[in-house]
Amino acid sequence: MARTVTGDSGQPGQELDPLLQQQSERRRERFIGALLDHCAALVAAGQRPVLGLNGPVGAGKSTLSRLLQQRAQARGLALAIASIDDAYLPWQQRQEAMAGNPFGVNRVPPGSHDPGLLAAAIAAWRAQPAGPAPLELPRFDKTLRRGQGDRCDPWRGRADALLLEGWLVGYRPQGPGLAGVLARAQVLQGLSAEERCSLPRWDQALQAYQPLWDALNGLGLLWPCRWELPRRWRFQAEARQRRGGGGWMEPGALDALIRASLASLPPLLYGRALLDQADRVMLLDGRRRCRWEGSGADAVRQAWAEI
Repeated sequence: MARTVTGDSGQPGQELDPLLQQQSERRRERFIGALLDHCAALVAAGQRPVLGLNGPVGAGKSTLSRLLQQRAQARGLALAIASIDDAYLPWQQRQEAMAGNPFGVNRVPPGSHDPGLLAAAIAAWRAQPAGPAPLELPRFDKTLRRGQGDRCDPWRGRADALLLEGWLVGYRPQGPGLAGVLARAQVLQGLSAEERCSLPRWDQALQAYQPLWDALNGLGLLWPCRWELPRRWRFQAEARQRRGGGGWMEPGALDALIRASLASLPPLLYGRALLDQADRVMLLDGRRRCRWEGSGADAVRQAWAEI
């Protein structure tokens, strides 16, 4: 007999479907396999590839990153993992960079990171002789400064390849074209007047990330079937962490961080531009099951608004 769970609607009463779960796992493995095939081919050709993984908060990027690392190890590849959030600016610089933002946060929006730090680490790693090479990556501890977070000791190890994950990985600025976009109500639906006015600030800050994105050799993209889901996913993860005795955030502070990720760079504008550029895409339902998997070009042809 099927077990009753909270389903895609977020309401009790929907039954767990074993077939959907099995299909989801098979699609996820195809997603992982395709990215690692590409990575392995580049390593065999003497390169040190950097793969990007983009997805909203709560979509399971960290879990998927660990699976990619495990599958890579099974293939004899040492895959290091970094998050764009590991490259947050030091405390004082971050306060200055985020001053006056409409979300009241000190991290998350573009401009709160030091992408050049990661780009320099990648360049130094790629300059080493052939074979698994020493790599030093910045790290950020969100528990420091009473939950405000700060830099901590870097990670050091040897790697054949690197996976860089984050909610804005690969996002490109609109530049002069942003003025025309601001009149499109669909893209900016739900943003306050203050959030709309701050969009040029975030778009300009995104320029500094482009050299880092240019270092990517491939991109995987996680896309929710509805954009109200990331907020629910992140609050569910926080509740699990709280029940498990781990560190957790007050709901108001967490909501502000989530809002900053969804409203500083609206995904229907910046994320959609990544679809046809992504090597692989997974469409996620409310329980983060993979309902579709394929290339970015196929995703665009599949009429995503209707999936």
